[in-house]
Formats: sequence, C-alpha cells, structure tokens
Amino acid sequence: MDRLLQGVQIRINEKLFLKDPESSSLGKRIIEFSIQLIDEIGFESFTFKKLGKEIGSNESSIYRYFENKHKLLLYLTSWYWGWMEYQLVFATNSIRNPQEKLMKAIFIMTKTIKEDSAFSHINEVLLNNIVINEYSKSYLTKEVDVENKEGYYIIYKRLVSRLGEMISEVDPNYKYPTSLASTILENGLHQHFLKEHFPSLTDCNSKVTPTQYLTHLVFNTLNNTIDE
Repeated sequence: MDRLLQGVQIRINEKLFLKDPESSSLGKRIIEFSIQLIDEIGFESFTFKKLGKEIGSNESSIYRYFENKHKLLLYLTSWYWGWMEYQLVFATNSIRNPQEKLMKAIFIMTKTIKEDSAFSHINEVLLNNIVINEYSKSYLTKEVDVENKEGYYIIYKRLVSRLGEMISEVDPNYKYPTSLASTILENGLHQHFLKEHFPSLTDCNSKVTPTQYLTHLVFNTLNNTIDE
C-alpha cells in the first residue's frame, strides 16, 4: 500500500489555507512540526508563536499559510480523513463479498495506526493521536454550520457515505446505514480515547481492540434488524 500511496496527492479544501503548505519546504515544515507540537502540548496550548520557535521562523511566516490555528487543525484533520479514505478505497476495491468488504472497512477505520513512509513530513501515528484527542474541537464551534456549507468537512462526510453504502450492501433492509456508519467512525476514535484515558469505561484493552468491538456491534446489529 505504501507504494500505491506514494503517487497520491491528498486534496484539501483550498479555503482552509492561504498558501498551500505542500507547495514549499517551509509549508511542509509547518505541517510536520505542528503535528509534533500539538501532539506534545495539546491544541489549547498550541500557538503559532510556539510553532515559529520550533521551525526557526517568524510567527508571521506561518500566518502566510494559515489564517489561524483553527484552520490549521481543520487542515490536519481533513488530511487525515483523506489519507484514511485512500486506504479504504485501495483495501476494499477488489473485495466482492459485501460482508468481507465491510469487515475490512471497519478494520481500516478503527485499527491502531502505524506510520506510513509514503509521506515523509507527516507522522501519521502522531496525527492519529491528534484526531483521537482533538478532532471534536474542529466542529464543536458556533461556526460549524457556516464551515459545513463551505465544504470543510466534505472528506469526512464522504467517508461516512462510503461506509453507509457498504452497510446497505450487507443488509439492504437496514434503515439506518448512515447513522451506523458515523457511529463506526466516531466511536472508533472514542474507544481509543477511553482505552488510553478512562479504561474503566470500556472493554477495550491490550487484548480487546476497538476494531473487535465495533465489528461485533455492527454485524450483530445487521443480523438482528427488527421490524418496526
């Protein structure tokens, strides 16, 4: 998969940046070190001033790429979901059995992330940590409706749609494929968070993975659809 992804360019909504960070070495350093710094100190404590010190550049140079740190977080999380979407498409495209396809999709969306050598300036493990811990901060805002209309969440919504279609292929009579699809994505992140920070609130641990739990949940839900 690494070789397949090496030629891939993940396209992000151009409204999220003032200058494409992929277009220069400084832009790539901004992305690389922002991931490291947010993972280290958290999004609340993260500032462009601190990032500037990390990359040895003026704070003003970062503002030439991103209007504010909220837009940067949206960029990073959009990149992550775009990367996950490519993995999902490559991993499931040749699978014809609907059950096997959905099972593979759940695995891709909920597995423990390993670093992908195809993108040298992006540490996917750290970015995954950020999505687990910080993603909700990108949309739990007063501006979410406006940002949604601007297409800031289009990649994430596309992922939910893909999963929903796979669920319907397994059980065409299931009435809530979109709700179940978004549950897979959101609860996958949540179970990883609970496993790390509130282990008493989840059955996921060193032996039971979020993937196992969600696979069990989804297929038992589809196998036991009730008529209303």
